[in-house]
Amino acid sequence: MASSNAAKRIVFTGGSGKAGRHCIPYLLSKGHSVLNVDLVSLPHPTVHTLKADLTDSGQVFNALSSHFHLSHYENPRGPGGVGIEKPDAVIHFAAYARNLLVPDSECFRGNVLSTYNVIEAACKLGIKKVIFASSETTYGVCFAQGDADYHSFPLEEDYDNDPEDTYATSKLCGERCARSFARRFPGMDIYALRIGNVIEPHEYELDFPGYVSKPETRKRNAWSYIDARDLGQICDLGVQKDGLGFQVFNATNDTITTKETTAEILKRYAPKTPVTRDMGEFEAPLSNRKIREVLGFEDVHDWRKYVEV
Repeated sequence: MASSNAAKRIVFTGGSGKAGRHCIPYLLSKGHSVLNVDLVSLPHPTVHTLKADLTDSGQVFNALSSHFHLSHYENPRGPGGVGIEKPDAVIHFAAYARNLLVPDSECFRGNVLSTYNVIEAACKLGIKKVIFASSETTYGVCFAQGDADYHSFPLEEDYDNDPEDTYATSKLCGERCARSFARRFPGMDIYALRIGNVIEPHEYELDFPGYVSKPETRKRNAWSYIDARDLGQICDLGVQKDGLGFQVFNATNDTITTKETTAEILKRYAPKTPVTRDMGEFEAPLSNRKIREVLGFEDVHDWRKYVEV
């Protein structure tokens, strides 16, 4: 398992969305070059947006073998007759972001097919690193009907995920596709990020006071979150870390989104759910222990820096 701090060429799908528009600037700050593939342009002076339908396999193959910028037509021709450099990694965030944006059948079709197409194209084009967005919803409570309980705490990557809703099921299907391709193409690194509730900088003032004052409303998110900028750090760490094959990582910040301790919150709002190990005083129930230990993630944007408790 090797780590490299070298600058990479990264194709980022869905970079104009809530998470991507913060992750891409972070990746640029680390010296990487980024091509955004999305249906909506990203207003960034140095990042080109290539508009593509990722449910169309042909468009995906073309997008992953494209110039990153018009200026790249000035590059000399390479051995294959063109001056196109192969990307080092693909980060795939493009998706329907939740249920009820489109009918369930389209949510499932679009999310599963686009993920399959991106991973297939990367494997067959020889792009050895794929990082893609799975979801906290795969733990089965976020979009459950009525009040549902988790099987156990903390929520970790070996959990028996059994969601009932379409969006979460589409994300689990993406994980299965990734595992299949990683087995079929030895040497591929494909990392699934089970991303928590994404928080943008302005949302600390806008939303977090309500989260803190009404912790009962945060059960569906397991009282956990990920700062959009820290998610950029996770993407960078994943790009730099080689040799892990197929992996699933929870992508969350370190701490629970309450004033009360983790033990107090779980006892009050999930009294029937077993706790399988000792947890930190304020440890997020959707645990990021693996991503800290394996990738070296460091929580930079703890919510307590921005919200008065």
